[in-house]
Amino acid sequence: MKYVSTRGQTDPVGFREAVMMGLARDGGLLLPEAIPDASAALERWRPLDYRALACEVMSLYTDVPAETTRRVIGKSYATFAHDEVTPVSRVGEAFILELFHGPTLAFKDVALQYLGHLFELILGEENRRLNILAATSGDTGSAAIHGVRGREGIRIFVMHPHGKISVIQEKQMTSVLDSNVFNIAVDGTFDDCQGIMKTIFNDLAFKDRYELGSVNSINWARVLAQIVYYFYAAFRVMDATSADRVRFSVPTGNFGDILAGYMAARMGLPVGALVLATNENDILSRFFNTGVYSLGAVHATLSPSMDIQVASNFERYLYCRVGEDAARLRGMMSEFHETKSLSIEPRPDGSIDDLFVAGVGDRAATLATIEDFNDKYDYLLDPHTAVGVHVGLQYLSDDEPMICLATAHPAKFPGAIREATGKDIAKHPIVDALADLPTRCEVLPASPDSLKDYLANAIAGGTARLT
Repeated sequence: MKYVSTRGQTDPVGFREAVMMGLARDGGLLLPEAIPDASAALERWRPLDYRALACEVMSLYTDVPAETTRRVIGKSYATFAHDEVTPVSRVGEAFILELFHGPTLAFKDVALQYLGHLFELILGEENRRLNILAATSGDTGSAAIHGVRGREGIRIFVMHPHGKISVIQEKQMTSVLDSNVFNIAVDGTFDDCQGIMKTIFNDLAFKDRYELGSVNSINWARVLAQIVYYFYAAFRVMDATSADRVRFSVPTGNFGDILAGYMAARMGLPVGALVLATNENDILSRFFNTGVYSLGAVHATLSPSMDIQVASNFERYLYCRVGEDAARLRGMMSEFHETKSLSIEPRPDGSIDDLFVAGVGDRAATLATIEDFNDKYDYLLDPHTAVGVHVGLQYLSDDEPMICLATAHPAKFPGAIREATGKDIAKHPIVDALADLPTRCEVLPASPDSLKDYLANAIAGGTARLT
């Protein structure tokens, strides 16, 4: 399997090189040159447990030997509290896919535990070092840090928007004091963090000199690991209901999680609809309803991990949507860079994509959904999951069960739970243990040059300051 850039100006690369490259050298995102058709394997895959299924799915995309893949996957998911890794629960009219049983209680653990072990494997084989640069709107940072903390040959630098993520999300990152972990609070938004990261990765001389790599969902291995749980959940729900097809509702800001569902559907998983759910930062839901992708202001919400306007993974979808025409995609991205807007002509039936539907869950809807599920089913939803559930329930089908992705444990957002229910009931021992831990973080301006100076100093042997 070779990987190509959405911009079409990077030579095809193998899986290992794609993982280490992260962002393609022409500024595009890497995708497999062909999406494998797994239709004939579905019945064979259906009874497999999560780890065995992950081996089967990933083997279609990687050049890693099967036994090595089994070992990496085994180590990756040994840290999860539930043996099924991503169990599914029926709650009311929907099924909830619980993606929060990893070490940082967020869906990002599913991919980042795998990516951390994969990095370690490749670096060991090639006798290389890696300096990871990441941007987070809340959960990616802590999951990435816990995936690589203390590992030989790896440093990790994580940017988050200063004061714009939850206290617990920040504490999960900044309380990790391992010498290879560097936390950076940027005076700006997540879009600023993401823009700084892309600017630095596009400086190829700097990237090469300081051996930079990425764990953000611009790294294809992140998306690959997430494809697995779409198959796993669909199989479990089809077993429970005798349905032939399922629907998924996905709360999203950066488009990575729902892109994995899109890839699973293209591989042959019987998906009737992908329900894209956004909060008030609704650039993606507006696109799938109108065909216009137009930048707006970032709004602070109860679901901060989705407080994003520029969705980095959206470029991968656009590339597929325009028939893998890299020249056309380059023109569209140039247009967006200049005008902050781009558009796609609707299909003859008026839809943008016959697989996607989209909606918004605002603050009132988020709080009402949390309260309703707690009162009716004694089940707590975190605010991101509540956005997905609220929108997903608008697209129920008699024949296609709805699977709503639960992207974080509610204990990570106790303020929202308290506001919705009037009770202090969002608890978890991992969160409780954070209370009195010391932290370390550096505050920097939203400037690529400032971050470059910081990286150069830290990689040369400097350290971040305790706060």
